[in-house]
Amino acid sequence: MTKTLPPGQIETKKWPILHEGDVYQFDEETWRFKLFGEVEQEVTLTYKEVMALPKVVNTVDMHCVTTCSKFDTTFEGIPFRELMKLVNLKPNVRYVRIYGYLNGDPFGYSANLPLEALQGDDALFVYRWKDAENDWQDISPKHGYPLRFIPPAQFYLWKGSKWASGIEFMTENNPGYWEVRGYHMNGNPFKEERFADRNNLPSGYGGADEWKDL
Repeated sequence: MTKTLPPGQIETKKWPILHEGDVYQFDEETWRFKLFGEVEQEVTLTYKEVMALPKVVNTVDMHCVTTCSKFDTTFEGIPFRELMKLVNLKPNVRYVRIYGYLNGDPFGYSANLPLEALQGDDALFVYRWKDAENDWQDISPKHGYPLRFIPPAQFYLWKGSKWASGIEFMTENNPGYWEVRGYHMNGNPFKEERFADRNNLPSGYGGADEWKDL
């Protein structure tokens, strides 16, 4: 089936690496995943508890704001909706921030997303992958091991937090790490929602030459 590239994107066959800060070194003894915010009671999970949740396999397309797109990567992971089942949401929750480690801080990185868009098999906390050139393997530390969020294809990949550490449930659409630095609040690649202000590029923005192949 012919794939459609979003405007301004270039197809890549490999899964490039681009991230902010240091690569997190996983320690199962200290690693925790927190569900908090507008919930009746916060929940904190160990790695074993997270990995015991129901899992799915799904093939997705990924689009990075730096202009690269990779089609047809297959992931195994835990659907967002399975984690959401573990908490009772307060009224009017419409958004989330998904957190990840940044330079040792488990909540140093975050990305905001609408809750409604995350209920399918294409919103996954992933831990292994394959594609046409690679058999099943764990995601590498540089790709976000032990757990990385992969958003639906209607969002740029900066919305997919590496080294995922928690979900904050919100009634307001509060910005995440890159959004407060000038990136678009929605981040739809098919609408080229890269920046809040197209005439004022955020600090740290780079093009496809910043990608590093796996």
